[in-house]
Amino acid sequence: MFLKFTKAFGQPGCVALYAVFSALAVKITVIPLILLLVMHFTEYLIIGHKVAKENGLGIAEGFLKCMCFGLTWWLPVKKASEGNEKIN
Repeated sequence: MFLKFTKAFGQPGCVALYAVFSALAVKITVIPLILLLVMHFTEYLIIGHKVAKENGLGIAEGFLKCMCFGLTWWLPVKKASEGNEKIN
C-alpha cells in the first residue's frame, strides 16, 4: 500500500517540499533546504547507490534521483527488484 501511495504522491510531494523549502530559504532561512539535501545525500550513500547499481542505473542518474526524490524512487525500485510487490 505504501508503494502505491509513494508512486502516486511521493515524487510530486518531494518536488513540492523543495519548492516550499526553497521559498523559505529566500524569505526566512536556508536551514530546512540544507537539511533536506543532507538527508537525501545520506540516503544515497547508505542505500541509493546500491539500489541504482543493482538495477543498472549509472552513478549520476542514481545520485540525481536520490537527491530529487529520496526514498520515493529507490524504495519502489528495490521492492520491484526483490519481487515483493508490483509497483504498477
